[in-house]
Amino acid sequence: MCFSKRKRGEVERGSAWALVTGSALGIGRQYAERLALLGYNLLMVDIRPEVTDEAATIAETHGVKCVTKVMDLATQDAARSLHDWTVAEGYVFDVVINNAGMFSFCDILNTPVERLERIILLHDLTLTTMCRLYGEDMVRRGKGRLLNMSSYSIWMPFPGLSAYSASKAYVKSFTQAFAKELRKTGVTATAICPAGIATDLYGLSKGLQRFGVKWGILMSPKSCARRGLNAMFKGRRVVVPDWWFRLLIPICKYLPGFLIRPLRSFTMRWQK
Repeated sequence: MCFSKRKRGEVERGSAWALVTGSALGIGRQYAERLALLGYNLLMVDIRPEVTDEAATIAETHGVKCVTKVMDLATQDAARSLHDWTVAEGYVFDVVINNAGMFSFCDILNTPVERLERIILLHDLTLTTMCRLYGEDMVRRGKGRLLNMSSYSIWMPFPGLSAYSASKAYVKSFTQAFAKELRKTGVTATAICPAGIATDLYGLSKGLQRFGVKWGILMSPKSCARRGLNAMFKGRRVVVPDWWFRLLIPICKYLPGFLIRPLRSFTMRWQK
Protein backbone atom coordinates (compact mmCIF):
# COMPACT_ATOMS: atom_id res chain seq x y z
CA MET A 1 0.00 0.00 0.00
CA CYS A 2 1.35 3.43 -0.96
CA PHE A 3 0.75 6.53 1.12
CA SER A 4 1.52 9.98 -0.26
CA LYS A 5 2.84 12.54 2.21
CA ARG A 6 0.58 15.54 2.62
CA LYS A 7 1.89 19.07 2.41
CA ARG A 8 1.80 21.24 5.51
CA GLY A 9 -1.79 22.41 6.00
CA GLU A 10 -3.23 20.14 3.34
CA VAL A 11 -6.71 18.68 3.93
CA GLU A 12 -8.90 16.21 2.12
CA ARG A 13 -10.22 18.16 -0.83
CA GLY A 14 -13.39 20.03 0.03
CA SER A 15 -13.44 18.90 3.67
CA ALA A 16 -12.69 22.30 5.24
CA TRP A 17 -13.42 25.98 4.60
CA ALA A 18 -11.18 29.05 4.59
CA LEU A 19 -12.16 32.71 4.55
CA VAL A 20 -9.89 35.22 2.81
CA THR A 21 -10.57 38.96 2.77
CA GLY A 22 -9.19 41.21 0.05
CA SER A 23 -8.96 38.19 -2.22
CA ALA A 24 -9.69 39.62 -5.67
CA LEU A 25 -6.11 40.68 -6.39
CA GLY A 26 -2.54 40.52 -5.20
CA ILE A 27 -1.56 38.67 -2.04
CA GLY A 28 -5.17 37.85 -1.14
CA ARG A 29 -5.70 36.21 -4.51
CA GLN A 30 -2.56 34.14 -3.93
CA TYR A 31 -3.70 33.14 -0.45
CA ALA A 32 -6.96 31.89 -1.96
CA GLU A 33 -5.17 30.05 -4.77
CA ARG A 34 -2.76 28.30 -2.43
CA LEU A 35 -5.48 27.32 0.06
CA ALA A 36 -7.52 25.86 -2.79
CA LEU A 37 -4.44 23.90 -3.85
CA LEU A 38 -4.28 22.53 -0.30
CA GLY A 39 -7.89 21.36 -0.58
CA TYR A 40 -9.86 24.11 1.13
CA ASN A 41 -13.22 25.41 -0.01
CA LEU A 42 -13.17 29.21 -0.04
CA LEU A 43 -15.21 32.22 0.94
CA MET A 44 -13.55 35.09 -0.91
CA VAL A 45 -14.51 38.55 0.36
CA ASP A 46 -13.59 41.77 -1.43
CA ILE A 47 -14.93 45.21 -2.22
CA ARG A 48 -14.19 44.56 -5.91
CA PRO A 49 -16.81 42.73 -7.99
CA GLU A 50 -13.98 41.03 -9.90
CA VAL A 51 -13.64 38.65 -6.98
CA THR A 52 -16.50 36.63 -8.49
CA ASP A 53 -14.55 35.93 -11.69
CA GLU A 54 -11.40 35.05 -9.74
CA ALA A 55 -13.36 32.63 -7.56
CA ALA A 56 -14.82 30.89 -10.61
CA THR A 57 -11.32 30.41 -12.04
CA ILE A 58 -9.97 28.98 -8.77
CA ALA A 59 -12.95 26.65 -8.36
CA GLU A 60 -12.55 25.29 -11.87
CA THR A 61 -8.77 24.91 -11.58
CA HIS A 62 -8.66 23.20 -8.19
CA GLY A 63 -12.01 21.44 -7.91
CA VAL A 64 -13.15 23.16 -4.71
CA LYS A 65 -16.15 25.29 -3.81
CA CYS A 66 -15.58 29.05 -4.02
CA VAL A 67 -18.24 31.39 -2.64
CA THR A 68 -17.89 35.17 -2.90
CA LYS A 69 -19.12 38.09 -0.87
CA VAL A 70 -18.73 41.60 -2.28
CA MET A 71 -18.69 44.06 0.59
CA ASP A 72 -16.85 47.05 2.04
CA LEU A 73 -14.95 45.95 5.15
CA ALA A 74 -13.88 49.49 6.10
CA THR A 75 -17.07 50.22 8.04
CA GLN A 76 -18.04 50.16 11.70
CA ASP A 77 -20.13 46.99 11.55
CA ALA A 78 -18.46 45.14 8.66
CA ALA A 79 -16.99 42.25 10.66
CA ARG A 80 -20.17 41.65 12.62
CA SER A 81 -22.29 41.77 9.46
CA LEU A 82 -19.99 39.29 7.69
CA HIS A 83 -19.92 36.96 10.67
CA ASP A 84 -23.70 37.06 11.07
CA TRP A 85 -24.10 36.24 7.37
CA THR A 86 -21.65 33.31 7.43
CA VAL A 87 -23.29 31.85 10.54
CA ALA A 88 -26.74 32.16 8.96
CA GLU A 89 -25.41 30.43 5.82
CA GLY A 90 -23.90 27.62 7.89
CA TYR A 91 -20.23 28.19 7.04
CA VAL A 92 -17.62 26.92 9.51
CA PHE A 93 -14.02 28.05 8.95
CA ASP A 94 -10.79 26.32 9.90
CA VAL A 95 -8.76 29.20 8.46
CA VAL A 96 -9.48 32.96 8.46
CA ILE A 97 -7.07 35.32 6.72
CA ASN A 98 -7.46 39.05 7.37
CA ASN A 99 -5.70 40.33 4.28
CA ALA A 100 -7.87 43.27 3.14
CA GLY A 101 -5.95 46.52 3.32
CA MET A 102 -5.47 49.97 1.85
CA PHE A 103 -2.25 51.90 1.36
CA SER A 104 -1.78 55.62 1.93
CA PHE A 105 1.38 57.65 1.40
CA CYS A 106 0.48 61.17 2.48
CA ASP A 107 1.23 63.51 5.39
CA ILE A 108 -1.52 63.41 8.01
CA LEU A 109 -2.52 67.05 7.56
CA ASN A 110 -2.92 66.48 3.82
CA THR A 111 -4.87 63.24 4.19
CA PRO A 112 -8.68 63.40 3.97
CA VAL A 113 -10.25 62.54 7.32
CA GLU A 114 -12.45 59.93 5.63
CA ARG A 115 -9.33 58.07 4.41
CA LEU A 116 -7.83 58.07 7.90
CA GLU A 117 -11.06 56.66 9.31
CA ARG A 118 -11.21 53.93 6.68
CA ILE A 119 -7.58 52.87 7.25
CA ILE A 120 -8.16 52.48 10.99
CA LEU A 121 -11.53 50.79 10.54
CA LEU A 122 -10.22 48.29 7.99
CA HIS A 123 -6.80 47.47 9.44
CA ASP A 124 -7.68 47.59 13.11
CA LEU A 125 -11.38 47.50 14.06
CA THR A 126 -12.55 45.06 11.39
CA LEU A 127 -9.53 42.80 11.86
CA THR A 128 -9.86 42.76 15.65
CA THR A 129 -13.57 42.03 15.52
CA MET A 130 -13.02 39.27 12.95
CA CYS A 131 -10.49 37.66 15.31
CA ARG A 132 -12.88 38.03 18.22
CA LEU A 133 -15.89 36.49 16.47
CA TYR A 134 -14.26 33.78 14.36
CA GLY A 135 -11.70 33.08 17.08
CA GLU A 136 -14.51 32.29 19.49
CA ASP A 137 -16.05 29.91 16.96
CA MET A 138 -12.71 28.17 16.52
CA VAL A 139 -12.00 27.86 20.26
CA ARG A 140 -15.43 26.30 20.73
CA ARG A 141 -14.43 23.58 18.23
CA GLY A 142 -10.88 23.33 19.56
CA LYS A 143 -9.10 24.11 16.29
CA GLY A 144 -8.46 26.94 13.85
CA ARG A 145 -5.89 29.24 12.26
CA LEU A 146 -5.97 33.04 12.06
CA LEU A 147 -3.56 34.99 9.85
CA ASN A 148 -3.32 38.80 9.98
CA MET A 149 -1.45 41.03 7.56
CA SER A 150 0.86 43.49 9.27
CA SER A 151 3.73 45.24 7.47
CA TYR A 152 7.46 45.82 7.59
CA SER A 153 6.66 49.54 7.67
CA ILE A 154 5.94 49.24 11.41
CA TRP A 155 9.72 49.58 11.86
CA MET A 156 9.80 52.50 9.40
CA PRO A 157 7.71 55.37 10.80
CA PHE A 158 8.58 57.42 7.74
CA PRO A 159 6.83 60.78 7.09
CA GLY A 160 3.85 60.15 4.85
CA LEU A 161 3.32 56.65 6.25
CA SER A 162 2.08 57.81 9.67
CA ALA A 163 -1.42 56.34 9.54
CA TYR A 164 -0.53 53.25 7.52
CA SER A 165 2.48 52.25 9.66
CA ALA A 166 0.69 52.89 12.94
CA SER A 167 -2.36 50.88 11.91
CA LYS A 168 -0.14 47.96 10.90
CA ALA A 169 1.88 48.23 14.13
CA TYR A 170 -1.38 47.66 15.96
CA VAL A 171 -1.97 44.48 13.93
CA LYS A 172 1.40 43.04 14.94
CA SER A 173 1.03 43.97 18.61
CA PHE A 174 -2.57 42.75 18.83
CA THR A 175 -1.83 39.44 17.10
CA GLN A 176 1.23 38.71 19.20
CA ALA A 177 -0.72 39.19 22.46
CA PHE A 178 -3.86 37.48 21.17
CA ALA A 179 -1.80 34.43 20.14
CA LYS A 180 -0.59 34.10 23.74
CA GLU A 181 -4.18 34.27 24.99
CA LEU A 182 -5.07 31.42 22.63
CA ARG A 183 -2.36 29.12 24.01
CA LYS A 184 -3.65 25.59 24.70
CA THR A 185 -6.98 26.24 22.91
CA GLY A 186 -6.03 24.51 19.65
CA VAL A 187 -6.28 27.86 17.84
CA THR A 188 -3.34 29.94 16.61
CA ALA A 189 -2.93 33.55 15.48
CA THR A 190 -0.11 34.71 13.22
CA ALA A 191 0.97 38.14 11.98
CA ILE A 192 3.09 38.42 8.85
CA CYS A 193 5.15 41.59 8.36
CA PRO A 194 6.32 41.61 4.73
CA ALA A 195 8.34 44.40 3.17
CA GLY A 196 7.40 45.72 -0.28
CA ILE A 197 5.26 43.42 -2.40
CA ALA A 198 4.98 43.55 -6.18
CA THR A 199 1.29 44.45 -6.32
CA ASP A 200 -0.77 47.43 -7.47
CA LEU A 201 -1.31 48.50 -3.84
CA TYR A 202 1.52 51.07 -3.94
CA GLY A 203 0.68 52.41 -7.40
CA LEU A 204 3.87 51.02 -8.97
CA SER A 205 3.94 50.26 -12.68
CA LYS A 206 4.22 46.64 -13.81
CA GLY A 207 7.73 47.35 -15.04
CA LEU A 208 8.86 48.63 -11.64
CA GLN A 209 7.22 45.65 -9.97
CA ARG A 210 9.15 43.22 -12.18
CA PHE A 211 12.39 45.16 -11.56
CA GLY A 212 11.83 45.08 -7.79
CA VAL A 213 11.24 41.33 -7.74
CA LYS A 214 14.26 40.64 -9.98
CA TRP A 215 16.62 42.53 -7.66
CA GLY A 216 15.12 41.36 -4.39
CA ILE A 217 13.71 44.76 -3.43
CA LEU A 218 10.13 43.50 -3.70
CA MET A 219 8.63 40.11 -2.95
CA SER A 220 6.15 38.46 -5.29
CA PRO A 221 2.58 38.02 -3.96
CA LYS A 222 2.92 34.27 -4.50
CA SER A 223 6.05 34.07 -2.35
CA CYS A 224 4.48 36.21 0.37
CA ALA A 225 1.36 34.04 0.49
CA ARG A 226 3.41 30.84 0.63
CA ARG A 227 5.54 32.13 3.51
CA GLY A 228 2.53 33.51 5.36
CA LEU A 229 0.64 30.22 5.18
CA ASN A 230 3.70 28.19 6.18
CA ALA A 231 4.13 30.39 9.26
CA MET A 232 0.44 30.13 10.08
CA PHE A 233 0.35 26.33 9.83
CA LYS A 234 3.49 26.15 12.00
CA GLY A 235 1.69 28.21 14.63
CA ARG A 236 4.20 31.07 14.63
CA ARG A 237 3.07 34.32 16.20
CA VAL A 238 5.02 36.84 14.11
CA VAL A 239 7.02 36.33 10.94
CA VAL A 240 9.14 38.69 8.82
CA PRO A 241 9.78 37.06 5.44
CA ASP A 242 13.40 36.96 4.24
CA TRP A 243 16.35 37.01 6.61
CA TRP A 244 17.94 40.16 5.19
CA PHE A 245 14.86 42.22 6.06
CA ARG A 246 15.05 40.91 9.62
CA LEU A 247 18.67 42.07 9.81
CA LEU A 248 17.69 45.56 8.62
CA ILE A 249 15.07 46.15 11.34
CA PRO A 250 17.49 47.87 13.80
CA ILE A 251 18.76 50.13 11.01
CA CYS A 252 15.22 51.11 9.98
CA LYS A 253 14.21 51.84 13.58
CA TYR A 254 17.13 54.18 14.19
CA LEU A 255 17.56 55.80 10.79
CA PRO A 256 19.08 59.23 11.54
CA GLY A 257 17.36 62.48 10.61
CA PHE A 258 20.09 63.59 8.21
CA LEU A 259 19.18 60.60 6.02
CA ILE A 260 15.41 60.88 6.45
CA ARG A 261 15.22 64.57 5.48
CA PRO A 262 16.63 64.26 1.92
CA LEU A 263 14.73 61.02 1.40
CA ARG A 264 11.54 62.80 2.43
CA SER A 265 12.21 65.68 0.03
CA PHE A 266 12.78 63.21 -2.80
CA THR A 267 9.59 61.21 -2.12
CA MET A 268 7.25 64.20 -1.60
CA ARG A 269 6.37 64.10 -5.31
CA TRP A 270 4.63 60.75 -4.84
CA GLN A 271 2.47 61.77 -1.91
CA LYS A 272 -1.23 61.80 -2.73
